[in-house]
Amino acid sequence: MHFNIFLHCLCFHHRDVDNNQTTVTDFILLGFLVSPKMHLVLFGLFFLLYIFTLLGNGVILGLICLNSRLHTPMYFFLSQLALVDISYASSTVPQMLANLLDPAKPTSFAGCIMQTYLFLMFALTECLLLLMMSYDRYVAICHPLRYTLIMSWRVCIALAITSWACEFFLALVHVLLLLRLPFCGPPEINHFFCEILSVLKLTCADMWLNKMVIFAACVFILVGPLCFILISYTRILNAILRIHSGEGRKKAFSTCSSHLCVVGLFFGSATIAYMAPNSRNSEEQQKILSLFYSFFNPTLNPLIYSLRNAAVKGALRRLPI
Repeated sequence: MHFNIFLHCLCFHHRDVDNNQTTVTDFILLGFLVSPKMHLVLFGLFFLLYIFTLLGNGVILGLICLNSRLHTPMYFFLSQLALVDISYASSTVPQMLANLLDPAKPTSFAGCIMQTYLFLMFALTECLLLLMMSYDRYVAICHPLRYTLIMSWRVCIALAITSWACEFFLALVHVLLLLRLPFCGPPEINHFFCEILSVLKLTCADMWLNKMVIFAACVFILVGPLCFILISYTRILNAILRIHSGEGRKKAFSTCSSHLCVVGLFFGSATIAYMAPNSRNSEEQQKILSLFYSFFNPTLNPLIYSLRNAAVKGALRRLPI
């Protein structure tokens, strides 16, 4: 509520900065440049995937909350990931579905900026959660005797709160830097949601500071965590190879490989989208990459974890029917 009022005040101030300059109060999301019939096909497909995302992540969240056997640090972070994935997909998909049914319907300036903020916050939080999950697996496999001491509940909760708080303020920095810029016509965003790089293309002022902050955030939130994750899993792989029990190796590798699938899909598509030179990716390619890290990844996470995780499958079997 307070954040909405804050946004409206900033938007009002933003529109009155220069009365001689044409400003934008609404945006049109161009979405996917396909035929109207294909719009209906995409609506049906994305609607089903969105329902699966909500149900899949909701089931994992419910299983972890209700099953005492899953009250461990690993599944605590997994529950946080499921919560972020539900919020992450919900920040963009409903807008995309509405746009597929009515491409000409405008989006308000405040609504667009709010969507940009929520998307950034949940995306950045997911980056840190995947990093924490890799650290949890590193401690569990490489330092099993000290696991309960290192990954205590106090530490886990502190890490989760820190990740949410840091990304709340980092996303706010991006939005405040965006709001300081004047926006000029035509008010058309060539994307299926208010993605920050696409919104910046509508500005008619120098945006070097915005791009520098985005680049710095990519280095520290994408490249940095990805490097730590790769280092962690290199050490995990060495530790797994030293396990004498074949069953132990299989269990450890199954748990870690599912995490690596999520990491590869999310960090790979996001890094290409934000770190690759603009000339190498067309706007349509950027939309496809955005689908992978903003929509397909939250959809696939429950499938990956449920099919490759024995504890989750066991909890599902024990559910009363």
